[in-house]
Amino acid sequence: MEMREAKFGLGDVVRHRLYPFRGVIVDVDAEFSNTEEWYESIPAEVRPDRDQPFYHLLAENEDSYYGAYVSEQNLLPDAENGPISHPQIDEAFEAFDGTRYILRDLPQVSN
Repeated sequence: MEMREAKFGLGDVVRHRLYPFRGVIVDVDAEFSNTEEWYESIPAEVRPDRDQPFYHLLAENEDSYYGAYVSEQNLLPDAENGPISHPQIDEAFEAFDGTRYILRDLPQVSN
């Protein structure tokens, strides 16, 4: 199986291609890395291939905020619709530059 380079990076604002939610990327898996139960819970007609990057998002829709795990094939860029309102944004990012979120500097650990 050939590894592909991820199309999106940490801090990118994206939206789902099929479902009405958007989010900011907080982590990337080079290929599917969730449970078999989670994978099988996706309807077969829309189930993505495993051999592609999968993204962890701080996601939002009209009704709520949540974490989402989404395949690359189901994401589209969405920064033109502005920042994400998820309440955990400030834990990982320091600012939205109009295009993407800027990662917060991690505190240095002293020995």
